[in-house]
Amino acid sequence: MDAKNHQDGKPGTVSMVGFDFGSTTSGAMVARAQVGLNCITGKMQFGEPHVLYQSESVFTPFHRGKIDRVRLSRHIDRWLAESGVACKDLFAGGVIITGLAARKANADAIARMVGERIGEAVIATADDPRLESWLAFMGSCSVLSRFHSKTPFINMDVGGGTTNSAYAINGNVLHTGCHFVGARHFQFVPGGYKLVGMSSYGRALLKRLGIDKDVGDRLTPLEIDAILKFYIAALEAIVTGNTGFFNSPDARVYQQVPFVFENKGRRPIVVFSGGVGELVYALGRGNDMLGTTHYGDFGIDLALRIAQSSVLSTGIGTLVPENMGRATVYGLTLHNTEVSGSTIFLPAQEILPCRDLPIVARLPVDARPESIQHALSLSAASPSGACIQVLPTRDHNETMAGIPGSESLERVKALGAKLHAALKNIRPKQPVVLLVSHNYGQVLGNYATNWRQLPLSLIVIDEIPDRQAHFVNIGRLRNNIVPVAFYGVC
Repeated sequence: MDAKNHQDGKPGTVSMVGFDFGSTTSGAMVARAQVGLNCITGKMQFGEPHVLYQSESVFTPFHRGKIDRVRLSRHIDRWLAESGVACKDLFAGGVIITGLAARKANADAIARMVGERIGEAVIATADDPRLESWLAFMGSCSVLSRFHSKTPFINMDVGGGTTNSAYAINGNVLHTGCHFVGARHFQFVPGGYKLVGMSSYGRALLKRLGIDKDVGDRLTPLEIDAILKFYIAALEAIVTGNTGFFNSPDARVYQQVPFVFENKGRRPIVVFSGGVGELVYALGRGNDMLGTTHYGDFGIDLALRIAQSSVLSTGIGTLVPENMGRATVYGLTLHNTEVSGSTIFLPAQEILPCRDLPIVARLPVDARPESIQHALSLSAASPSGACIQVLPTRDHNETMAGIPGSESLERVKALGAKLHAALKNIRPKQPVVLLVSHNYGQVLGNYATNWRQLPLSLIVIDEIPDRQAHFVNIGRLRNNIVPVAFYGVC
């Protein structure tokens, strides 16, 4: 990468942070990367990141059925102190609460608290299963997928509360899903199977299986076998595309987001991440397993059953993904943020940052005037502002100013004229953000505002790849670029 800082000609280096609070464990990561022009594509992007700090995993703290805010804050304080990175120096990052932790009554409030505490550069979200599936794939096997570019991959991130699945080809995630299959729906005294806790999904499974046990009771070997057989059957149904498994009312409760994929060619290679995934590959390496219910849950038992499944274990000994148990926090830290081009249209720097903007429309660059008018009317209804994604044309052979892959100047001018006619109902201080995929941010912004004659808070951010999501965060301008993070993935 030819990274260039636009102020002093030196490489621009930024810091990124990720916090992942899961059903069983939590952790943090801080990484640093250069930002600059890619000498092949001519686009601004991150260089190869360098992980500065990676915390030890800790058990996610709970108290009386909620996430323990005090103990969580202590972990964050320690992680930040150990990393040596100040919050004010962060360019981008994220906080995500996943699995059963995301089902707790105070999960959203905790996510907001952590996000506000760490700084404006950080997105914070709870119970965003499609995003979690995408992040886990990116942190686990995006490199493997790009290397085996013609082979479909399914990454199964099996944790304490959920299994997040992603189907991808050549590093591009095409389908995601989430199911309440995980190791921690049943909690035991370590070393045996005496129940000390159950999730609502665990209780429902006992009822489905006709097992009359409660907290304080011990599960028998036959009962343990029945529970694990159901989990394995569910995982096998997920990877084989057997959506009918979850059609019955008592099985549907375990499906949060259906995992539907169309596989016309080669059979997908199944890889694993998450805490259970890490145990699966430890078995594949011939490592000795820890003692019975060492972590106080079904993690070890579930890993053993996955390794014994002819459907699930085909790739365990041949293709090992990166990061495994830390896949989500890797994906969150290193892959969730896009970086803008250096020719964004920004009327005033103080407009940024813009947080939690709803993406109200996805429009082609040659959208009809009525479609643009409708999108802007939706933007006008959002007091804090809104975002519109402008999709590239399918004809990538056209050029603007001789740059391959860009939109033609005629199309950009036409879009600007249609925007100009429709922007008159937008309040001056209400941010409207346009995300475009090619390098024409300033050009489009000037045509849309008649060279800044309209007093609007219109922002055009270029070189942002198409990501299907519901919300976006835009960070502050730094060295003529801004970070853009998506969440609420569709």
